[in-house]
Amino acid sequence: MTKADFLELVEFKAKAASVFPCLLGSLYAWWHYHTLDLLALVGFFIAMLLFNMAVDANDNYQDYRRSDSDHFRQETNIIGRRHLDPHRIWQLIVSFTLISGGIGVWLTIRCGWPVLVMGLFSFAVGYGYAGGPYPISRTPFGEFFSGFTMGFVIWLIAVWVNAQQLPIMSVFVASGLPQCAIAALLLANNIADFDEDIVLKRHTIVYYLGRRRALIGLFSLYACGFVMIVIAVDNNLLPWPCLLSLAAAIPVWRNTRTFAQTPVKTKTFKLIVQNLLMILVSLTVTFVIGVIVA
Repeated sequence: MTKADFLELVEFKAKAASVFPCLLGSLYAWWHYHTLDLLALVGFFIAMLLFNMAVDANDNYQDYRRSDSDHFRQETNIIGRRHLDPHRIWQLIVSFTLISGGIGVWLTIRCGWPVLVMGLFSFAVGYGYAGGPYPISRTPFGEFFSGFTMGFVIWLIAVWVNAQQLPIMSVFVASGLPQCAIAALLLANNIADFDEDIVLKRHTIVYYLGRRRALIGLFSLYACGFVMIVIAVDNNLLPWPCLLSLAAAIPVWRNTRTFAQTPVKTKTFKLIVQNLLMILVSLTVTFVIGVIVA
């Protein structure tokens, strides 16, 4: 397996969806509680990244294993297309999961039982996303679980490991934009993969809504996320410079409109990935500015 094969297998280009919520949760802990536990934070970051890679690798593995389409297995899926050994891929998935779980046990001992509860929830969602008899990725609930788990739960765990605080509702509001942006990424992916998903028997939310309504939902997710920033700042959950991240709405809207005109994975989906990066980077940078100003 080459480096490029590995990065595609674990979908490394999408890791911003988990890395930035971890950073944002740490900034939240510092801004609200003036404390950071750097050792616990590094441990959580490694565990979170390894498990996220295991989940995405398992998604590709399960698609390869479950598909009845030889064309998909050999021409589309990374495992068949690059002639990778499925057994070794499974070993990689199990190894990453076990290492992540081991770090999680250490974090539980160091930081307390809430890490265990939130970690087990994340592990359950991660496994259920592509594994089990009814994978989440093949249902209408993928967008909710991806946005909620990566946008909110990762942020909340980062707050806890740094400050041993659980401001659940406050973090839920503060993380509204990342939640919506991550959900939008998966929704756009499902819109672009609609025809392929029919072949793979994936009944995502696009299957029930149709492409036109799903595209309306895509625009609505971004709009809701930016509104959540205003609400969070107005309630002093985020520092006021975070309002500057609203400037990202202009290029995000432009990219989304271009994607909506031609929702093709190989041509315009990269614009939705750009949206996610712009949103997460702008929110992180403005949060840092807010911390410095404060």
